[in-house]
Amino acid sequence: MPKGYWLARLDIDNEAEYAEYRKLNALAFAKYGAKFLVRGMVGENIFGTPRKHNVVIEFESYDQAVACYRSAEYQAAKKHLAHVGETDLVIVAGYDGPQP
Repeated sequence: MPKGYWLARLDIDNEAEYAEYRKLNALAFAKYGAKFLVRGMVGENIFGTPRKHNVVIEFESYDQAVACYRSAEYQAAKKHLAHVGETDLVIVAGYDGPQP
């Protein structure tokens, strides 16, 4: 079964709200086995709308990734995310097929 991933991009305008969001989201991430692969902005925006902060989080499966998002723990954290700034989140399943 392919892994699941959160792809998040943020422009953080309220550091206090972001700190509270991170404190609370850690509960959900621990419960659902999240693993950070990318966290921050060391890189180059090649095209598209840039964001100051980029995050890629890996889960054991797509179902785990979705369950984490829907969990009571994450929903409590998400309330703070609404006051952080511009945010984008996509949950995707990893690719488990043949490679070129």
